[in-house]
Amino acid sequence: MAQHDFINKKRPNKSKKKAVKKKPIGLILLASILLFAFIYFLFYLTTHSEEKKQTEVKKVVKAKKELLQKPIDSDFIDAIKGSDLVKVEVTEMEQKGPYVMQCGSYKTRAQAETLKAKIAFTGIISFIKHQGSWYKVRLGPYETKRKAESDKNILKRQRIIGCNIWFWNK
Repeated sequence: MAQHDFINKKRPNKSKKKAVKKKPIGLILLASILLFAFIYFLFYLTTHSEEKKQTEVKKVVKAKKELLQKPIDSDFIDAIKGSDLVKVEVTEMEQKGPYVMQCGSYKTRAQAETLKAKIAFTGIISFIKHQGSWYKVRLGPYETKRKAESDKNILKRQRIIGCNIWFWNK
């Protein structure tokens, strides 16, 4: 078997012929037709939109004229104006009683005094009630529950939470 010298072997001479590409005339023609069609479409929209706007403005003006006509008086309106209306008696609800708000219950008087001082900084007066071994911080009495809720919201804004509103039993 004969030995082949692959290292010193010369490569065959390939002629480098540049392939001449044909210009895509069809694509250029298609792109120019699409461009022309798009331009014509834009021109059509701008010329015909003014006509539509004018017709819409005329319709709106006609509608406004129709709306501005005087209403026709009817028998129904006369019947309402008459004094034949039903009169209803309104009675106020009775208040259920005075309310008290309790904001805390502590084992030591010092803790209760601390909460009472925080409440005092909001401008609301509170008192401490000693009941058994508990010191309860209370506010009130309030005539209506609405006034108690108002003070409760003031305390919430000052981050004093946990207040409950109850009927006041002396």
